[in-house]
Amino acid sequence: MGVLFAFCLVLIAVGLSTVLSWLFASSGAPVLVRPPRIFFALLWLFILLALFRRLMGRFGFPLGDMVEAADRVAAGDYSTRTPERGPHWMRTLARAFNSMTSRLEVQDRQRRDLMADIAHELRTPLAVLQGRLEGMLDGIYPRDEGQVAAVLQETRLLARLVEDLRTLAHSESGTLTLQKESTDLAILLNDTAASFAGEAAERQIQLNVDAAANLPLADIDPVRVREVLTNLISNALRHTPEHGRVSVAAAAETSGIVIGVSDTGHGIPADELPRIFDRFYKGHGSRGSGLGLTIARNLVVAHGGEIHAESVEGTGTTITFTLPLERRT
Repeated sequence: MGVLFAFCLVLIAVGLSTVLSWLFASSGAPVLVRPPRIFFALLWLFILLALFRRLMGRFGFPLGDMVEAADRVAAGDYSTRTPERGPHWMRTLARAFNSMTSRLEVQDRQRRDLMADIAHELRTPLAVLQGRLEGMLDGIYPRDEGQVAAVLQETRLLARLVEDLRTLAHSESGTLTLQKESTDLAILLNDTAASFAGEAAERQIQLNVDAAANLPLADIDPVRVREVLTNLISNALRHTPEHGRVSVAAAAETSGIVIGVSDTGHGIPADELPRIFDRFYKGHGSRGSGLGLTIARNLVVAHGGEIHAESVEGTGTTITFTLPLERRT
């Protein structure tokens, strides 16, 4: 196409030179020409102009649209779209350009939403910290151990949120480093569940672990997988009423080791279920930062596994994920 464009430009230049040579003598002074010669010169000029107009319509104007659209995108206007016209290859290029700007627009909107969500989540514990400290300085709150403990709790919440954001950023950018090693998942499951035993007993919730016998070793980062389990078990306990049950099960399949965390809570509405792994998404009555399930999904995917949720309102929720088996040499 570039060769054709150059050829047309050369043809127009040669044509114009020919017409001018017909109408002017070598001395540069105009000469008398016969009417047929003038007619053919004008006809040739008309053909050249028609060719130039067609050339501009097929190549020049679409390229001009593309350059103008690219300038607007460079200035930050990701809503820019360019008309799909011209030959097939230019329509294909315009379609690809519009697809690119559509993705850029979505990503820019997600970036702005993320910044707003982060600001909102950080503002709450910071406001509590500021209020309590100002209250102690003004004498509204006593400067005792209880108030200091409350302030410390808010700092821990803030630190957890910052660490969650850091993990989320690394996992989504692909810079998360996994320290994989052969791990006995049965031990990992029992240890993680044991850390919630006190909370479960206090709320009279049964917390059971059912790891299949002879469960093979898994090639995983035990710290990151423990983080996944902690998020899932914590969510399950939070949404399970007293005298309910939370179960953690693991079994080996051909695809890897399948782990499920089930609860007998209120369940998740069908319209909310597809969004529970979205960052900062909180269902009705949910607490926390809205990052736990997002981080769990990203960590599972980083291991090469999959995660999905099943839920029935009034019955409970089960979140299942897979992990790779130990690599055999």
